[in-house]
Amino acid sequence: MKKLDLYILKFFMKTFFFSLALFALITVAVDASEKSEDFIRSGLTFHDIATKYYLGFLPHMISLLFPVFVLIAVVFFTSRLAARSEVVAMLSIGMSLKRFLVPYWIGGIMLALLLGVANHFFIPAANKIRTNFEERYVDMGAINNSSAQYLNNLHLRIDTFTYAGFRSFDTVSKVGQGFFMEKVKNNEVVYNLRSDVITWDTAKKQWRLDNAIERKINGLKEEVKQLTSYYINLGYKPLDLSYDEHLKDVLKTPGLNRLIKKEELRGSETVNALKFERYRRDAYAVSVIIMTMIAAILACRKVRGGSGLHLALAFIIGVTFIVFDKFSMVFSTKGNFPPMIAAWMPCVLFGGLAFWLYRRAPK
Repeated sequence: MKKLDLYILKFFMKTFFFSLALFALITVAVDASEKSEDFIRSGLTFHDIATKYYLGFLPHMISLLFPVFVLIAVVFFTSRLAARSEVVAMLSIGMSLKRFLVPYWIGGIMLALLLGVANHFFIPAANKIRTNFEERYVDMGAINNSSAQYLNNLHLRIDTFTYAGFRSFDTVSKVGQGFFMEKVKNNEVVYNLRSDVITWDTAKKQWRLDNAIERKINGLKEEVKQLTSYYINLGYKPLDLSYDEHLKDVLKTPGLNRLIKKEELRGSETVNALKFERYRRDAYAVSVIIMTMIAAILACRKVRGGSGLHLALAFIIGVTFIVFDKFSMVFSTKGNFPPMIAAWMPCVLFGGLAFWLYRRAPK
């Protein structure tokens, strides 16, 4: 890199990290005012709140708005360079726009790698700290209500040809009603197991069936057995039967990949949400590079509105990006939209915008 590249890269990093620190202070102030009653009720000290909550809350919030703050930071310092005619001086000596964008590429890739590593390993650990605190001290009423919930009409996939289900399940007593399990081969039921009551045995770590009826079917022949007490391993624990909405956020990527494979085998309805989170961790990092390019191309021209106009456009683009990201998540998790396409769609759309701006920019 030449001195000019280092000059731009230094401004890039200084502006970005300063704006990030300023945003962190504002976020803590706003969040603390909203949760002041919860903090007082918890009886925790300032040190406990900082380490047991904000140590997880701040990384979570920063990761959500990381691409937008890259966009705003690049627009801010580049528009200042343009206002001082520094960009004009660079281009007047024969430097092309492609060459001018080199330090932006370097800075964008560096920040994208930082966010990518954080999304895969550090943000999930921070989310675990945040969600544990919120469940214990903030959402106590909701947790108490959910701990006594009854789950109805559960359907599970044990393996490629074995299916099971509960008519209802009590998450507190760990007792289910109306249990059935069937094995299917060549589109025919070859095994059937039913029981009115199924209980999780905490000592043996297995499910116990009371007064179960077992049927083995072989063509026109059928073998029926009455089982007074029968233990079975379903591959599920009681905790697995209730969906934890925070699970995908607190798992590091290797653990998330294993969970996706496990839920795909079981035929879980939540697998789309897990896949979207997995793909989003990569897509969000790539979006940092795209936002850097949009901001640099947008702000390198000196206009009459100055930095104010550039910042207004950056704010509109940033908000639009977040809206697209949230809409794609809803379409994937609540609909049948493929998770990979949904996660990468904002990158594709705004990547197209960056390319269009580059083609129209004076070279």
